[in-house]
Amino acid sequence: MTIAAILLQTLTAEQIQQRQDSIRAGARQMVAYAKEDPHGFWELAKDSMIAFGLKVLAALAIFIVGILLLKWIRTLLNHRFTRRKTEPTIASFIISFINISVITLLVVLSVSTLGIDTTSLAALLAAGGLAIGMALSGTVQNFAGGLMLLAFKPFKAGDLIEAMGTTGKVVEVNITATKILTPDNRVVILPNGALSNGVINNFNGRPLRRIEWLVSVSYGVDAVACKAAILAILNSDARVLQADTDMPALYKELNISAYQLSTVNYRMDAIPAPFVALKSLNENDITFVVRAWVRGADYWDVFFALQERFYTELPPQGFTFAYPHVDVTMLNQ
Repeated sequence: MTIAAILLQTLTAEQIQQRQDSIRAGARQMVAYAKEDPHGFWELAKDSMIAFGLKVLAALAIFIVGILLLKWIRTLLNHRFTRRKTEPTIASFIISFINISVITLLVVLSVSTLGIDTTSLAALLAAGGLAIGMALSGTVQNFAGGLMLLAFKPFKAGDLIEAMGTTGKVVEVNITATKILTPDNRVVILPNGALSNGVINNFNGRPLRRIEWLVSVSYGVDAVACKAAILAILNSDARVLQADTDMPALYKELNISAYQLSTVNYRMDAIPAPFVALKSLNENDITFVVRAWVRGADYWDVFFALQERFYTELPPQGFTFAYPHVDVTMLNQ
């Protein structure tokens, strides 16, 4: 029998009327029995109250023990998550989900212990869940998307990401949505359903990042000398990583776990040396491509600092920057 059929059967007016008639008939029989044998009636009532009281005590015992067990499980999970440095959003989601599930189970067990038939209650809950699920299909999709994000972890709280046309730092991942803080201090809420199915660019996905600059200078400069000058600027900044960087010491400094280093494409065995090459010959200038590796946290500071140094330090050495211009030659007639 389907959930809809159970719901219709539960709400049938004829069945409700039959139950009301049964309750009235039982009440009449109880009154008649009390008039015929008052002593026997009170003995039966006393036995019934004692039996019901024992059921209530049993139900309370189940609920209290269950709550204490739930508290112990939550404490154990909190300690485990803290020891493993689990992301707070994931820990909160798991604990909340377990808390709701266990309390719901305890309520059903307690009601069942009282002798109340839980079949109709279960049918109503199932039918209500179906109705709510149909009304909130988008929310259910976002919930599933949240589970996918928590399972595959494409980002964590604190990461700078670009997704769904928005760039910002992840501040919270809850059951149905992800909140990110944009550089201009706006909070943007992204639905997990669309987010889990879209393209996510995580700028903090790896501890080391490569910076690239394009430096254009005028025609006629000494390309070899210009490359040497750019490399000198790169090598003079201590934040730029070199080919002889001690990788184990660097990963220890960045607090990278052995598990992370064992994953595919996470660990780098060596850092490529700073790189400069002539990339293109343009209409008004020539362009050098400049690449260097840095710690992820230093990316923007190094990018802007060296960009400014290229601009201020190269021209005094004779490497001038080109600009669009037109040479006009006038002929005397």
